[in-house]
Amino acid sequence: MVDTHCHLSRCEGPPGEIIGRASEAGVTRLLTVGLDEASNREQIALCERFDQVHAAVGRHPNAADGYDADAAADLRELATHEKVRAIGETGLDFYRDTAEPENQRRAFSSQIEIAVETGLPIVIHLRDRQGSDDAAAGTFSMLDAAGGDLTVILHCFSAPQRVSQAVERGWYCSFAGNVTYPANQDLREAAAVVPDELILVETDSPYLTPQSRRRHRNEPANVVETASLVAEVRGTAPETFDRIVAENSRRLFDW
Repeated sequence: MVDTHCHLSRCEGPPGEIIGRASEAGVTRLLTVGLDEASNREQIALCERFDQVHAAVGRHPNAADGYDADAAADLRELATHEKVRAIGETGLDFYRDTAEPENQRRAFSSQIEIAVETGLPIVIHLRDRQGSDDAAAGTFSMLDAAGGDLTVILHCFSAPQRVSQAVERGWYCSFAGNVTYPANQDLREAAAVVPDELILVETDSPYLTPQSRRRHRNEPANVVETASLVAEVRGTAPETFDRIVAENSRRLFDW
């Protein structure tokens, strides 16, 4: 099993212990994801310490204010590191008001360009206010404009109403611990219909702890619970599903 999206530097406890528990649970690879210039470097430093850890570098939409040419140049430089395997997370978040929508769009557009230039997949964050589809619509539109040279991962998949559109575009859909929450039947229904070749699972740790551990901070070892639930709703044996996700991640991240 693999965890295709975590924030290792934000997890609770020493990284070596967190990675050790993940290994004991059968998790062999981790993609740890940066959110801004400082955390991008934290993730790369962890990659250099631990063989099974790789990184994504980007500017989160909630931190998009202040993104400029220097920030873009910094991302381009970091993307050349041998263990950086994706750009992001980036996208649009209209649920929170921590960054102006236009600044989010500008930062997102720039990171799309960097992903195309580098040939790296792009990790997408999108979140709408309740009852709105504006962030999802804007995200899909901006990604569509980039054309077919972009490999897209919809991290913490949260747009079940658009699952068929994502699949039509050949985008990867990655499901996090919130797919295990009783109220999220729509996410489980979406997870059931994504083709084998486009399905991923993640923790997004330290956030979105799976249902049985919701009182605790999340960590990469818990991806096993999420994977087990997704395998169940797909009618797939857990060991078969593990192999499917591992192969998809290998193809995506070349690890």
